[in-house]
Amino acid sequence: MNPNNLRIYISADMEGVAGVTGPDQLHPDGFEYKEFRKVFTAEVVAAIDGAREAGATHIVVSDSHGNGLNLVPELLPPDIELVRAWPRPLGMMQGIDHSFDAALLIGYHSSAGNPAGIAAHTMSSKLFSSVKVNDIEVGEAGLSALVAGHFGVPVVMVSGDDAAVTEITKLLGPIEGAVVKWPISHGSARSLMPEASRKLIREKVVAGIGRRDELKPYDLGDALTLELAYKNARAAELIAFLPDVDRTGSHAVQFVGGPVEVSMFIEVACSYPSATL
Repeated sequence: MNPNNLRIYISADMEGVAGVTGPDQLHPDGFEYKEFRKVFTAEVVAAIDGAREAGATHIVVSDSHGNGLNLVPELLPPDIELVRAWPRPLGMMQGIDHSFDAALLIGYHSSAGNPAGIAAHTMSSKLFSSVKVNDIEVGEAGLSALVAGHFGVPVVMVSGDDAAVTEITKLLGPIEGAVVKWPISHGSARSLMPEASRKLIREKVVAGIGRRDELKPYDLGDALTLELAYKNARAAELIAFLPDVDRTGSHAVQFVGGPVEVSMFIEVACSYPSATL
């Protein structure tokens, strides 16, 4: 890599943003959504500022929450690139490639298999009760890290609630974690104020990028076994109609492929007709 060309990728979700506790902040029809779009955007700007402080020369941001239209573009710096909306084959990591030096996960949450955490789920709170790769329970952070790892890019920092940061650092190793709130229940939290969360995120981004050479890409190999456990048995039955998908139980299916293929399959699974059941 060119030492004068430090490329940073940021994948941004919203459940892990300071002050967010549920649908009132997360969905466009929520009464606090409009305000929390700005809070979300400000946390991403804090990450961008930290990346620049660490020497970043090129930054790509992926709006990876909900409809992918949550970050407020006019509040973002003019010299970044922004990935918006769906569908996209690499999901929450669309736009990453071998040219990037490090990836940051901002506003992430814990997985569907984790009993703790604000709005814990994996990809779809309506569809899946569990998502496993090679028998390892993974959330969206793990899936994102696998895509980044496929391109040789380490995830060096994550922000979110305490349960999410604990889960993600246990999975990926000792990356930098910015805990911006502490879960009380699935829909309640004790939170830092936005200004304090932004300061912490910026500090952890600087530290993470500074450690990028010691933090390794998340790599489970090129033959990944993905198992999706559905909440609805008919959903599992329908998705199993697709080629190369095996039904492993009344509510579960299995798919084998590399990180990119797994990412693409999950995108299809989330939008397949079963998603409406």
